[in-house]
Amino acid sequence: MTPEEIIAQGTKIYSRPRLLTDNITHYCPGCGHGVVHRLVAELIDEMGLEDRTVAVAPVGCAVFAYNYIDVDWVEAAHGRAPAVATALSRLNPENMVFTYQGDGDLAAIGTAETIHAANRGENITIIFINNAIYGMTGGQMAPTTLLGQKTATSPYGRRADLNGFPLKMSDLLAQLDGTCYVTRQAVYSPAAVRKTKAALKKAFQNTIDKRGTSVVEIVSNCPSGWKMPPEKANEWLVANMTEKYPLGDLKNI
Repeated sequence: MTPEEIIAQGTKIYSRPRLLTDNITHYCPGCGHGVVHRLVAELIDEMGLEDRTVAVAPVGCAVFAYNYIDVDWVEAAHGRAPAVATALSRLNPENMVFTYQGDGDLAAIGTAETIHAANRGENITIIFINNAIYGMTGGQMAPTTLLGQKTATSPYGRRADLNGFPLKMSDLLAQLDGTCYVTRQAVYSPAAVRKTKAALKKAFQNTIDKRGTSVVEIVSNCPSGWKMPPEKANEWLVANMTEKYPLGDLKNI
């Protein structure tokens, strides 16, 4: 059937996921958060988890995630989403609990909560958006900022002798006995989006099956913080971010 015939028959070939609200987004043009939100909403619907899902929103660019995905949400203090998710999962073990966090939330102020929840093997999924910068508060250097990368607080580029090295959180979490699945994906291309959706589905299923902690890191861009148009930001991501943060599974039990 040709596209013209499909249109003539009024067949719906693309639409907004049922659980993705029609609220106007606050994300900047080209930001990866919106793509990941769509994938999460699609999967929860496709897996029939709408009435069993409880999500935890962070402090950061994703602070308003509850405005966009129509499931039950709890707002956590900065960095404490894994601790809140631990309580939600233990009190209601039949639910599918996930956190949605950026690198400034998860890899900085929330490092301890993240590592210890994962080390305990809490039955949660951690979705980790890594754009190597504090996007919401002005583009400051984050723990994941690359060496040489310019930010508001490293205007001449990050230096190892002054600022230390970029923190590879997923590599650390993959070493813990409590994690069952740790993967690093991206959403800069259609192929990458498909792989990310498959990774998120596997993580959600692990949580349902009570196999331990699943971590899905998504290497993303920040056109505003990086001071680049979206297309250039994606090109920079592929050329630089994926070298330090290679894509693929780090652990899959």
